[in-house]
Amino acid sequence: MNLQRTLERTLDRPTSQSVNFANAAYEYAIDLWQRGLLYADVMRERGNQYLEHLAQVTPNVLSFEAEVVMFGPTLERPVNYGLARVIPPEGVEIDPRKRPFVVVDPRAGHGPGIGGFKADSEIGAALGAGHPCYIVGFTPDPVPGQTVEDVMRAEAAFLERVIALHPESEGKPVVIGNCQAGWQILMTAAVRPELFGPIIVAGSPVSYWAGWPGRNPMRYSGGLLGGSWLTALTSDLGAGRFDGAWLVQNFENLNPTNTLWTKQYNLFSKVDTERERYLAFEKYWGGHVFLNDVEIQYIVDNLFIGNKLSTAGLVTSDGIRIDLRNIQSPILVFCSKGDNISPPPQALGWITDLYRDDEDVRAHNQTIIYALHDSIGHLGIFVSSSVGRKEHKEFEANIDFVDVLPSGIYQAELREKGPDTLNPDLAYGDYVLSLERRSVADVREIVRPDLESDRRFAAVARISEINLSLYRSFVQPWVRASITPQLAHHLARLHPLRVPYELASDRNPGTGWIAGEAQKVRERREPVASDNPLLHQQERISQAVEASLDQWRVWRDNMYEQTFNIIYGSPWVQAWAGMNARDTSEPRQHPGDTPEHQAFRAAEADRLRREMTKGSLFEAGVRALYYIGDSLGWVDERGFNLIRQLREENGANFSTISLAEFKQAIRQQARLMRLDAAAAIAALPQLLSRATPADIELLGSMLERVVTAIGPLDAAAQVRLRNVRTVLTDAMRQATNVIRPGPGVVGPAVIRKRKRPQGVS
Repeated sequence: MNLQRTLERTLDRPTSQSVNFANAAYEYAIDLWQRGLLYADVMRERGNQYLEHLAQVTPNVLSFEAEVVMFGPTLERPVNYGLARVIPPEGVEIDPRKRPFVVVDPRAGHGPGIGGFKADSEIGAALGAGHPCYIVGFTPDPVPGQTVEDVMRAEAAFLERVIALHPESEGKPVVIGNCQAGWQILMTAAVRPELFGPIIVAGSPVSYWAGWPGRNPMRYSGGLLGGSWLTALTSDLGAGRFDGAWLVQNFENLNPTNTLWTKQYNLFSKVDTERERYLAFEKYWGGHVFLNDVEIQYIVDNLFIGNKLSTAGLVTSDGIRIDLRNIQSPILVFCSKGDNISPPPQALGWITDLYRDDEDVRAHNQTIIYALHDSIGHLGIFVSSSVGRKEHKEFEANIDFVDVLPSGIYQAELREKGPDTLNPDLAYGDYVLSLERRSVADVREIVRPDLESDRRFAAVARISEINLSLYRSFVQPWVRASITPQLAHHLARLHPLRVPYELASDRNPGTGWIAGEAQKVRERREPVASDNPLLHQQERISQAVEASLDQWRVWRDNMYEQTFNIIYGSPWVQAWAGMNARDTSEPRQHPGDTPEHQAFRAAEADRLRREMTKGSLFEAGVRALYYIGDSLGWVDERGFNLIRQLREENGANFSTISLAEFKQAIRQQARLMRLDAAAAIAALPQLLSRATPADIELLGSMLERVVTAIGPLDAAAQVRLRNVRTVLTDAMRQATNVIRPGPGVVGPAVIRKRKRPQGVS
């Protein structure tokens, strides 16, 4: 009996498994066919969207309403840029006293609007914090003859208008530059520093020779192509215009896995839910724009290959040196280890390119904050909703805190609030923004500058000049004579990135049937079950394809790097470029080593010493606050927000102190303390000599509340707090013993001399 049952089960199993597999295959086949049709329909919609976008005069992907304030073509030096005011959504209130935000989108192949692509974005975060917002956008075609300098002048004119429109603002506009716009606004700020409040550069490359070996292959492109002659050729084939689609193609080539497979497979496998997200992104990704030949040549020669911006090597046509050390506003650099277009070494390398040490940074009174994300990709810095809800929201809500920081280098850290967070009501949102002091040496550990690598890139720059001269002398005249505007237009339409958009649109008669069939599929959609074995096999095949493409990318990138190093590391090639292969010095003088810079530092130190005894109760309080808090090595937003709160509570004493005055005092007193802490503290009694006992007592109470707002003080800070208490107590005693002028008495009050407090270092 048992044997009979066993035989029956054995005979039945193959039949049952075959039936189940046939059903699974049938269901998968239907789903595959339907997904294929829906995918084809999304491609058709993408093509139509592309054509509609190109037909617009000012195409953008901004998700907010905006109105034009200034139009670049009407300026004295016309450009294809414009300034627009973002209209707050319903329910969002703007505070006229808050400083405006100006978002400058990158003109790096795509159109404008990425800074306000979503509600959770740079613009959305600023509006949510009550700030007026503006965006600097551009049209697809440049004004003939416009230059990078013309764009800088236009940006300065836009900021002048924004400042004029907000006379009640407590500070100068905050300017956000994304990607290419980051280095563009840094150049403008170096020439016109008085127009800028804090500057946020997000995913922006500034030091183009920098990079991590084996991880950042894009920086080798110029050398492997023989320099910038190919840029000139491409512009000539465009009849004086450079097609931004070539820049986009460079970005796509960095990650062939995503370009050739992952992005499209993700849509195909989730076509029921991914359509809107995919089309929204493709509207931006396919919105290619043009640059003038003189613009792109300037960018490639001076930045991509020459790397002159990060070493103060650029000079404007009217003789002004573009030196980033001239910028007086805080610079907040937001970068990510997952960004393969603007990696951290390129985003932060300008710091080590310009400064030898921390005293160099302080001598220029410059404040630099960097935020280093672990994984987000390049576009995620601007587009990701999670970044918009966290980093951008916190940075923009705390922009005044950033603006008053003493000069130096800091790293921004966001810590989520928890039950152990002290005074959580003093921090905005769900996180506490902490700024931890860093040094040039810390940045150098991230950038990892390499002298031999710099010599190879210096050889590229010189050989590029030679090849460009040869092209301009012997080839360019023939190319320009052969290209007409009409031919250039057709060549642009045949670009490998543009063709797929047009082929899949309704302009192609072969796609006419797709829309109707796709609608029928939607009406009777039969998605396959998630446990279907063939669906699981599909995922495994996809993973295998991704792994293969990733492996090929790693091999390709390694080959690029090794080829570059072999060619430009060769003593023969360096000698041909006019370099001495035996010379172990830097290929060009470091800006921090020039005699002029050394003289500047010495003069600044002398000037500061003369300021040591100048000030009153307010300056004394700021100096004491810095003295106590400096031992901690970090600050966070709670201390600053408490200062604001105390200012409102004690309006009679401090209401006349503006944010700009507070910022100036913080920076000045911090510099004095760093120059000579003992002399600065010894001078405190002189600053307090005109204060009343009540004011001194109030100051002491406020100092204690502020320095303990972020937690208990460590031993060093407690010693410094006791020292300050001693100074204040002595000052109160002497203020009580002041001989006040009687009737008919003219002159200052007479104050007894007092000894320097014990224990002050």
